[in-house]
Amino acid sequence: MDINGEARVPPSPSSLRQKFILCLPFYYVIIQRDEDHKLYVSPPIMKRFVYINENEAIKDPYCDNRISNRKYTLLNFLPKNLWEQFRRFMNQYFLLIACLQLWPLITPVNPASTWGPLIFIFAVSATKEAWDDYNRYLSDKQANEKEIWVVKDGVRKHIQAQDIHVGDVVWLRENDEVPCDLILIGTSDPQGICYIETSALDGETDLKTRVIPSACVGLASEQLQRIKGVIECPKPDKDIRRFDGNLRLFPPFIDNDLCPLTINNTLLQSCYLRNTEWACGVSVYTGNETKLGMSRGIPEPKLTAVDAMIDKLTGAIFLFQIVVVIVLGFAGNIWKDTEARQQWYVMYPEEGPWYELLIIPLRFELLCSIMIPISIKVSLDLVKSLYAKFIDWDEEMYDRDTNTPSHAANTAISEDLGQVEYILTDKTGTLTENKMLFRRCCINGIFYGNESGDALKDVELLNAVSNNVPDVIRFLTVMALCNTVIPIRSDNGTILYKAQSQDEEALVNAAACLHLVLIGRNGNTLDIKFNTSIIQYEILDILEFTFDRKRMSVVVKDCQNDKILLFSKGADEAIFPHARSGQQIRTSVEAVEQYSQLGLRTLCLGWRELEEDEYREWSRMFKEASSTLVDREWKLAEVCQRLEHDFEILGVTAIEDRLQDGVPETIETLRQAGINFWMLTGDKQNTAIQIALLCNFISSEPKGQLLFINGKTEDEVLRSLERVLLTMRITTTEPKDMAFVVDGWALEIVLKHYREVFTELAILSRTAICCRVTPSQKAQLVELLKSCDYRTLAIGDGGNDVRMIQQADIGVGISGREGLQAARAADYSIGKFRFLKRLILVHGRYSYNRTAFLSQYSFYKSLLICFIQILFSLFSGVSGTSLFNSVSLMAYNVFYTSVPVLTSVLDKDLSEKTVMQHPQILFYCQAGRLLNPSTFAGWFGRSLYHALVVFLVSVHVYANEKCEMEEMSMVALSGCIWLQAFVVALEMNSFTILQHLAIWGNFTAFYAINCIVSALPSAGMYTIMFRLARQPSYWITMTLIVVIGMGPVLALKYFRYTYRSSAINLLQQAERSRSPFFSIGNLESQLKSTEKDAASLSPQPKSRSPVCEPLLADSPTAIRRSIGSSTYDFFQPSQSRLSSSYSRNYKSK
Repeated sequence: MDINGEARVPPSPSSLRQKFILCLPFYYVIIQRDEDHKLYVSPPIMKRFVYINENEAIKDPYCDNRISNRKYTLLNFLPKNLWEQFRRFMNQYFLLIACLQLWPLITPVNPASTWGPLIFIFAVSATKEAWDDYNRYLSDKQANEKEIWVVKDGVRKHIQAQDIHVGDVVWLRENDEVPCDLILIGTSDPQGICYIETSALDGETDLKTRVIPSACVGLASEQLQRIKGVIECPKPDKDIRRFDGNLRLFPPFIDNDLCPLTINNTLLQSCYLRNTEWACGVSVYTGNETKLGMSRGIPEPKLTAVDAMIDKLTGAIFLFQIVVVIVLGFAGNIWKDTEARQQWYVMYPEEGPWYELLIIPLRFELLCSIMIPISIKVSLDLVKSLYAKFIDWDEEMYDRDTNTPSHAANTAISEDLGQVEYILTDKTGTLTENKMLFRRCCINGIFYGNESGDALKDVELLNAVSNNVPDVIRFLTVMALCNTVIPIRSDNGTILYKAQSQDEEALVNAAACLHLVLIGRNGNTLDIKFNTSIIQYEILDILEFTFDRKRMSVVVKDCQNDKILLFSKGADEAIFPHARSGQQIRTSVEAVEQYSQLGLRTLCLGWRELEEDEYREWSRMFKEASSTLVDREWKLAEVCQRLEHDFEILGVTAIEDRLQDGVPETIETLRQAGINFWMLTGDKQNTAIQIALLCNFISSEPKGQLLFINGKTEDEVLRSLERVLLTMRITTTEPKDMAFVVDGWALEIVLKHYREVFTELAILSRTAICCRVTPSQKAQLVELLKSCDYRTLAIGDGGNDVRMIQQADIGVGISGREGLQAARAADYSIGKFRFLKRLILVHGRYSYNRTAFLSQYSFYKSLLICFIQILFSLFSGVSGTSLFNSVSLMAYNVFYTSVPVLTSVLDKDLSEKTVMQHPQILFYCQAGRLLNPSTFAGWFGRSLYHALVVFLVSVHVYANEKCEMEEMSMVALSGCIWLQAFVVALEMNSFTILQHLAIWGNFTAFYAINCIVSALPSAGMYTIMFRLARQPSYWITMTLIVVIGMGPVLALKYFRYTYRSSAINLLQQAERSRSPFFSIGNLESQLKSTEKDAASLSPQPKSRSPVCEPLLADSPTAIRRSIGSSTYDFFQPSQSRLSSSYSRNYKSK
């Protein structure tokens, strides 16, 4: 079979190989005979053949092990980078403008005024890409040239890692990094075990065991160097938790049935060999086809709400520009036809038939092209990178317990943190510490630990163990054996347990505390020490845990009496239905309910003895299912079902997983900020509810009310869903804090058959508790809320949260005990859940405020200079002539107005302490109060007013027969620079030395640059600045422009700050007067007395459907509806209101 999955007859390097291949029954009739007894190739089922140690004989078209994460090469860098940059509409637009300016007949300025900034911006972006790609190249080079031991012609040789091919036998020594994906075939351990560290792959620091396939057991190292065989495996994929393959060795090594391969037989690239002298494996995936290589790639970029709004505003400005160009072009042609003929000195060129339609409109298009700021993307990218660095540098979000700083992996979406409306969170390890402690148990109907709260100190249980009570001993035996825990003996003789599951570690430690100690795991043999006796068990089969089965089982043989036993543990719904008929399990069911009410994690334990014939027949089916490459997981589950029944229920365990510090306070604060919470967990319903109550997800009765969606059939689930929806719609005089609860089974029915009804319920509910859900259901719930146009944040800590995290608008991973897989897949990673409060309220809010100002200011300063150009054109025969020279225009955009505004990244309207104390002010960000069409209209009006002030004052003072046009141009440009400085200073809420230097130092830079240019005779501005600086009228003009331009702005800002104060204004007053902070209640009472028509800070539900009227009065974004009728003014954009038409409706699937 080739790399594309095409079937082919395996090559025949020897007669032995030919004989072997033709007699392979496990090849699923790759070679068959037709009715005429002719051989033919059947459609393939397997994906890839890997021939061990025969690469020279079989030239398969698989890639070598050269790693390449580079995006570019020397040859394609320039065209590829340009292509990527020109995929943006804005860049295409500016390229078109720059090309039009090369036409001398229509360009009003030197083409350098556009080409210069365009080339500069493209060069900055290209340089960044080149630098990143060069660093990737260096990293690849280091990995590719690493020396590796590989078997060649039966001898171990040193080669570079990039020269490894599929089928090579790779030899590793302790602490070596695995260079590619290998199938383990030999180790220094007599039992065929090796230990690996996978922290570089999935972030989990605990050592994992890998075992050699049964076919390779007993082979010496010399035999491993000459081994021959074939491995069948699927095509390369990125699933690091699954590998389904088969192995068969060629004679003389073994001539037996095929040997199934699983993920436990693999050594994946980037893992490290630990605590093992040597190990060897066959390379099956190399280079970028390894599981790690397949998982690499550039994630889909996430579009923030602010970016989406900027794109809409850019489109609106573009349409406005087209209208202006058409109107002015039409007016210019009229003026030319009526007035220009009488003024011979204008010297219009000879016209063609196309002149009136093209020349003047195109000149105005070039003149007005500055309306869309060319520097906005670079400016936003720069400040967003700084936002990310602020998160990385925040010492308040540094977790000292685990030595984990916060980290922003995605630098483009920080402002979205300030607009989060829904948080969907995992429970275990996210809200809790994931430190499992065995607290209580129920064995054969007897409760232990209920009085003391610690079963390990319960005298009755200790006495039962001492008296060898059979049920208790069997219960502890299942706790000690039904797992994959690795006991490791330390230097001082104590035993440490390494487990992939914290629950398993807690159970094994509890059994050890009760004198039944797992002391050794040697291959398939387990040693249990009970008091002074050593009991041996042989592990025959492990039925691994899956989310569908929700249980794990092991088949063991008691070496003392050769009995075959099945031990199982799992969720109550996965164990109790399979209990032996007639067995009384009522007490165990009650125990599960009681422990769940206490918020404890429960596991049910069962066992049964197997007849030898029954096990032999089942083992045959299990091996067949383990060997298939098609639907292996489903077939294994079916086979497991045949064995896991008629359990003798032993009892129930209860494990405590404590809440992390600060979780209830964090959730309460964020709920006050108007953020809704959904808990998505795989735990039992009662456990999830208790944790939700402890976390302040919902108030307890009578203030809170839980509504349950349940049922086993579609009709039952639908009736339950309709009852909950009807209750949610009811409006009462005293609204309750309501939440709905749904389990995974009902959720599956709802999402499949009643999605629209459930979507309506999701819109009405602030809180949801979803229990027994799978990873795919978590992702579906995130997608559902996003379809309602809510801004979602998903947070988790384990591999089962990755899909949810990647699906959300913002993904946050917690660097927890389950590893770093979730943190690496997330946009942001934090050490503890409590840091989420600061991430949203401080970093999210500041980022949104700063981005809203910077983006609108960028449009404002471009519109200002463009409106002055238009006004001048009206006074110059509507000819499209530019008032400003090319150098001034280029410097205005790139330098004069860009540097001061970048200091907005340091601006803080309120102190961090105030923001954390008053989370309700996040409503302003959630409602989009600082960036929306109405606030943009305010900036648009301000730019038009300031353009009128600058132009009219400049014309009135300098438009006379003694003034040159260059002088008036410099006066107007100076007026713009002065206004820019005062606008930035006025909009700043806090100042640092850096901000002062940037704003006021910009004056010095402006005059220094223009003095230098004025000293150059060839620059076209010779002596202009020197002459203006000596004129008192120039400085008086600048003062007039500032006073007239900023006077109304200051007056309206003072009026609003004093007489119509918002909650933010009141908090600012409290901070600056250093008086005691207002409470939110006082803020609302002051608002009612000072601003009757202002929006209340208590949010109201936003209507997304005419049939949905939320019960809750504090829906997070309801402020949008209350502010819809408010008006805006041109001079105070920061306090403008949203238009009532600016609402969002959900998109039903």
